[in-house]
Amino acid sequence: MIQPKNPTKYIIFSVLLITIDQASKMLVHKYMEPGFSGQIALIGDWFKLHYVLNPGMAFGMELGHEYGKLFLTLFRLAAMGAIAWYLVNLARRGAASGLLWALAMILAGAVGNVIDSTFYGVLLGNAPYGSPTPWFHGQVIDMVFVDFWEGFVPEWVPVWGGQYYSTPIFNFADSCIFVGVCTILIFQSSFFRHTHEYEVEEEVGETEPQSDKATELEDRETELDKVKPLDNEAIKLLSDDVIEPIGETVKPRSDENSEPQE
Repeated sequence: MIQPKNPTKYIIFSVLLITIDQASKMLVHKYMEPGFSGQIALIGDWFKLHYVLNPGMAFGMELGHEYGKLFLTLFRLAAMGAIAWYLVNLARRGAASGLLWALAMILAGAVGNVIDSTFYGVLLGNAPYGSPTPWFHGQVIDMVFVDFWEGFVPEWVPVWGGQYYSTPIFNFADSCIFVGVCTILIFQSSFFRHTHEYEVEEEVGETEPQSDKATELEDRETELDKVKPLDNEAIKLLSDDVIEPIGETVKPRSDENSEPQE
């Protein structure tokens, strides 16, 4: 039987990931120079630490609108609340543990980048020039650079065609979101089958009282069926043994002391 789960450990896991994300960003901000001058090679020339500020979405994408950043931050806040509610709800419904861990990672990534967007414009003063307000316009700190391609995108590619790009630079929060989403996509059949089984058990549990009443009524009907009407043979036996003796005429007792009258 599928049992409900306590969502506390998944929330704690999210908090741990958020702490790692924010600590890594603060260390990069304090000890690294932005751009190529402060770049640190970790594995050869393809895996590096590269400090950049990202004013847009994950992996450096942006919304080309004056209030695009504000809309994006508000959307992230709404998504963060929805994911948190969904995680707690699924845990209480006994969802698969793998699904809950993956959602906890997605929640951590969303919260990590929301903190940057909401507060870094004020705390670190990194809001883009000309922003209406530093609140909700903070730039996300990215630092993980997997450098295996760079060049111009062909003209025929929509939106990005004709521009120079390299492989995206991302952060720990982006990694959490990416891994969580990929985990759900890969194992979705087993994750959501587990959830469906719990829903079926709930439905069965709700109908059990009605089925018990129906079973009780059937048992009573069976007992009543066993009590059959008396057939003619039984009636005859009863009449011979009981009814006839009761129906006999009781003769008066003769008084031994009395004399017959003449």
